[in-house]
Amino acid sequence: MIRVVVCEDQALVRAGYVTIFNAQPDMSVVGEAGDGETAVRLVGSLRPDVVVMDIRMPVLDGIEATRRLAGPDVETPAKVLVVTTFNLDEYVYDALRAGASGFLLKDAPPPELINGVRTVAAGESLLAPAVTRKLIGRYADRVRPSEAENRPLRGLTAREREVLTLIADGLSNAEIAEALVISHETVKTYVSRILTKLDLRDRVQAVVLAYRTGLVHPR
Repeated sequence: MIRVVVCEDQALVRAGYVTIFNAQPDMSVVGEAGDGETAVRLVGSLRPDVVVMDIRMPVLDGIEATRRLAGPDVETPAKVLVVTTFNLDEYVYDALRAGASGFLLKDAPPPELINGVRTVAAGESLLAPAVTRKLIGRYADRVRPSEAENRPLRGLTAREREVLTLIADGLSNAEIAEALVISHETVKTYVSRILTKLDLRDRVQAVVLAYRTGLVHPR
C-alpha cells in the first residue's frame, strides 16, 4: 500500500483528496493536516510514502514545510507532491528548490492526481509539462547563467544533453523514447547517468538546472 499524508487547509478539498486516495486499492491515507506545522509533525511520526502538500497554509506554509521534510539538510527526505494553482507560480518554484518531488495543478482530474501519487511513490519525479515551461522557465530565467553553473554540463555527452533538454520540456521517459527513436530502458539509463554526473537527486532538480544553465529557455 502507498501510505499518504494529505496536507491541505481547506477542509472540503482535503476531504476530497482523502476520498479519492482511499478509494484506490493500492493507497491509504494515514494522516491529515490543516497546517504546515501539523504536517511536519505527522510526517515525522508516520513516515508516509508520499506527502500531498498545499502551499498556502496557516501556521507554517507549504514551502517551509516541504523544506523541513525534503530539503537538502534532511537526512531521510520525504517524497512531497505539491498541488498548486497558476497564480501561485512563484511559490511553486520555491517549493521545488525546497525539495519537492513534483507538482500538479489543483484542477487536475482525479486520475492525474492518482497517477501523480503513484509516480512519486515509485521514486520518480512528476512535472506537468505546461507548468514546467510556465513556472520553472519564468523564474529560472531571471538568473543569468554563470560560468560556474554551466561547467557541470560539460561532462555530458551530446545525447545526454539532448535527453536533459527533453526532460526540461516536461517529457516522460516514454515520450523521450518515442522522440529519439530509442528504447524506454535506454532512456532510463541516460536519465540515471545524467543525474549521477550532475549530482542531482531527481528530474525536478535536473529541470531547474537545465533552465538555470541556459540549456533551455522559457517559450
